[in-house]
Order: sequence, then C-alpha cells, then structure tokens
Amino acid sequence: MNTHPQTAPAARTGTAAVPGPAGAPEASDALGASAALGASDALGASDALGASAALGASAALGASAARIRSAELEKLIVEAPGRFRVLTGDRPTGRLHLGHYFGTLHNRVRLQNLGVELFVIVADYQVLTDRDVADDLKGHVEELVLDHLAIGVDPERSTIFTHSAVPALNQLMLPFLSLVSVAELNRNPTVKDEIAHSRQSAVSGLMFTYPVHQAADILFCKANLVPVGQDQLPHLEITRTIARRFNDRYGQGGSVFPRPEALLSSAPLLLGTDGTKMSKSRGNAITLAAGADETARLLKGAKTDSERHITYDPAGRPEVASLLLLAALCQGRTPEEVAGDIGSAGAAALKKTVTEAVNEYLAPIRARRAEYARDRAQIRRILREGNERANAVADATLAEVRAAMNGDY
Repeated sequence: MNTHPQTAPAARTGTAAVPGPAGAPEASDALGASAALGASDALGASDALGASAALGASAALGASAARIRSAELEKLIVEAPGRFRVLTGDRPTGRLHLGHYFGTLHNRVRLQNLGVELFVIVADYQVLTDRDVADDLKGHVEELVLDHLAIGVDPERSTIFTHSAVPALNQLMLPFLSLVSVAELNRNPTVKDEIAHSRQSAVSGLMFTYPVHQAADILFCKANLVPVGQDQLPHLEITRTIARRFNDRYGQGGSVFPRPEALLSSAPLLLGTDGTKMSKSRGNAITLAAGADETARLLKGAKTDSERHITYDPAGRPEVASLLLLAALCQGRTPEEVAGDIGSAGAAALKKTVTEAVNEYLAPIRARRAEYARDRAQIRRILREGNERANAVADATLAEVRAAMNGDY
C-alpha cells in the first residue's frame, strides 16, 4: 500500500470539533427510520399493521439513501481524508476471525492508510450487555489488540483504547440519556434483535440503553464517520438524534457535536465451516490466530454438497459459494474465476484451493501477530498510550459539554 502522511498531532487533542467535508451537505435523517418511528407514535393500535409496513418501507428507503451517501463519502475520503475521524471497534469476547477481517477489519486499515484518523474502541463494558459475567476479560482484551496490530492498525497513527479506561466517556451517558425517550429506545429494531438473542434471563438496563452507550462512544471523540452494516443504521440514527438534540438544546447557536454519518460496508457474507453464520460462539470460524495446520483441518471439515462440478451459485449452493468467495478474496480474483479453475475436480480440490489461498494470505498477518505476542508488555504499553490519548480527548469533550450546560463550576 502507499504510505500516507500521519494525521497532524493537533487533531488528537480533541479540543476542537472535527469539521465535516467542505461543501458536502450532511446526509438527511432519512438515513435511519427515526422519522417513521416518530410518526408511528401518532397512530392508534388499529393502525399497527399499516405502521409496520410504513416502517419497513422507511427502513428500505433509509438503507438506499445510506448506500448513495456512502459512495459520495468514499470519494470525499480519497480527496480529503484528514477531514474525517472514524470510531469503530469490537467487544472482547474472543479472537477475531476471517468473517471479521473481510467484514470490517480490512476496511479499518484501508481508512487508516488513506489518512483518516482512526479510533478503535475495545468495548469491554459492553461485554456485559448480553451476558452475566465477562469471562477472561483481560485475556480477550489483549487478544483483540493483538489481532488489530497483526492486520496493520498502526498505534502511532490510530488510537486503540478500552471503554473502561475512559471515565469521561461514561459520564457523557447521563446527559445523553436525558435526550432520548424510553419509547425511542424500545422501538429500536437492532436492540430488539439483540435482546432476543441475549444470553441473559432478563433484559438489563445496560442492554436497553446500548444505543446511548454507542452514542457516547462515537461522540466523545467527535467522530464524523462510522463504518457500519445496514443492520446498525438504527443505532447510528440514535447517535445522530442525540447530537442534534444536544446542539439544539445547549449549543447556543453553534454545534458541540457533529452528526456522524454512516459509511455502509459492502463486505461479503462469509459462512462458517458448518454452513451457518460465522461466529466465535459457534466454533465454526477460522480465527486470525489459527495456524496453517489448524486452518487446513477446519477447512477439510467444511460443509459442501454432493455435486462434483464446482460452480459459484450463492442461492443454490451457499456453502460452496462461500468457500469460493473466501478463496477469491484471498487471491484478489472473482469467485467465478476460482470455480472455473477447479471445474469438475470436486469438493476436495475446492478445499485444497481455499486452504492454500487462506494460508498464503494470512501468513504475514500470523507472523506479525506472533512477533507482537512475544512481548505482552508492549501490548499493554500500546493500550496504555491509547488510553491516555483517548482520555485527553474525552476530558476535553466533557469539559465542553459541562460548559454548554452551565455546569462548569
């Protein structure tokens, strides 16, 4: 990749708002479904079916608008990357895998290398949103940092930090909670889905207020760009709503917070080795830390079908198609080209091709990971320095919020 200049040190202070792209109007609230959600409050119970249809239509329109805006943002990023600050991250619940890599991690490194300022949050507190106990949290945090360093996140250009180490970030939660209603949180479709799949016997307040936690994560550093999947648009819309309401209520004609925009991911969906969604908890994923032999073993047991001739047919042959896609991503080719090379050689040849492609692609990542893993003190130092930078930004933002609310006494 080309070497790009680092973000100017002043951008890390957090003492000034990050400006939006010059001459680029902010995306409409149609990005999310909040307008339709608000309108549905006025409907009676007898209109429930109509409201549901309206919400579905609004969500589709919002996703379409987000895709169009994301294409515009990609052009602006190339033209002026220094105008953007990105907040992204993961919960430390286990090692990251190829689904994570091709879904989000690769894009984080791309944005960093283009010159965008990147904040990566290790969302340790949020582990408790859907489980009662955070198992081996310290170990998972270090593994998550290792994975990011291995793929090329540069701690000299990007800030990696833990949620729990930034007290000011959590203090922002209180005024932010006052800016949203229980009804708005209750109708968030992403929260509903997360509650349905929660490991807890009862819904905790932490789970219910999860979108506001994310708003604090994003707005503490005044991020103006957030890479998300389509299913995360409702969460981001809550963040945009909180930013707008805070500015309207306390901004005194100015803007304390930017209204962050969605950079929709066009990431492909990779299935796990069992043909279902790739997941840390299902044991069907190939982690970035897996060795060449383990990768070969996992792929040898991957689900395919009985048809010998290999074709790329995502609808009719999803398991075969996912393996072809994985090989293609690693080789920089199309799945159809990979399938054409294999032809009628069957599933064994397909798995051999995928194994060789994955192991070759991951070799440098695994080498960097092993090098970093030999010095755990360095991992902790990188995290400590990232926490210090994040705290400086969060403290400045909290001071600005207090001043805006006449609470700086």
